[in-house]
Amino acid sequence: MNTTAQTSQNGAGRAPRLRGLARAGAAVAATGTVAGALLLAAPAFAATASHHATTTTPYTFTTLDDQADPTFNQLLGINGNHVIAGYFGSGAAGHPNKGYVLNQPYGQASYVNENFPNSAQTQVTGINNLRDTSGFWVSGNGTNHGFVEWNGVFASYNDPKTPHMAGSVNQLLGINDLGVAVGFYNDAAGNSHAYQVQQATGVFTAIKVPGAVSMVATGINKAGYVVGFATDSSGVTSSWMRSPTGQLTTYQFPGGSDTQAFGINPEHQIVGSYLDGNGGMHGFVLTNPLGPVSHWQKIDDPNGVGSTVVNGINGAQDLVGFYTDAAGNTHGMLATP
Repeated sequence: MNTTAQTSQNGAGRAPRLRGLARAGAAVAATGTVAGALLLAAPAFAATASHHATTTTPYTFTTLDDQADPTFNQLLGINGNHVIAGYFGSGAAGHPNKGYVLNQPYGQASYVNENFPNSAQTQVTGINNLRDTSGFWVSGNGTNHGFVEWNGVFASYNDPKTPHMAGSVNQLLGINDLGVAVGFYNDAAGNSHAYQVQQATGVFTAIKVPGAVSMVATGINKAGYVVGFATDSSGVTSSWMRSPTGQLTTYQFPGGSDTQAFGINPEHQIVGSYLDGNGGMHGFVLTNPLGPVSHWQKIDDPNGVGSTVVNGINGAQDLVGFYTDAAGNTHGMLATP
């Protein structure tokens, strides 16, 4: 089994992500079992969801920052019990990523440190309804490793196809109640490859998106629907969702570009971010992604200045993510309907 197990401890350590996911680095090899690839049946990679409408669910926005670093927080997942996963620290020198989970009533005393043991940095990127978490940790030489904390025990996961070198990248970005985690690794050329892993068995399964040169899996719900984003040979990035039977649907925010899906809830609502024509970054919620009519909603924190990202959504449609303020600081965001 491709894991290294260690018991949970309160501490610190996180790494960066992509847009809604920072990237970092860490090392400790693991070996694993590889299952057959999940090939997503679709033509050349392009947006396929075309029937859409806009919607306007009203949201109340709350800023939530761990005061250990009030200048940089990202909230990356929220479960059905309203427990939030995130981290503080930009990853710059002297500001390492440090993971946490945040319980109601969301005061400073409600932040609980959660970091992979002996890591230089850690990010908690996903949380299920059992309060198990996924994420990645970084060793002192900058190598990234995926992890799952299951029943209070940390286990490290690296896809066996990951290059064996310092600075290699594995990240797990979402986990469901059945213990299936999703994420990606980078090959030697820097292209990303999506995969899923079952924490109990350590079996890795590749996720292939036809026509994509780089692909990332970011979220999975209990029913087994997986979301992520991929980039084609022309540099166009679109979101995708794969059903448990392998049906692939791809998405681009209407009138936007560089659409990246980061989370999915039990009702198959998808959240993420996109760029407008001026390069401004906005969050989104996509409802009824399989149609016949998909409903899109733009999400902007009122305190954000040109940058809001939505990373997680639960069954109550609570949203978590982050925004950038006028001073360039990054703040955790909770939006409730």
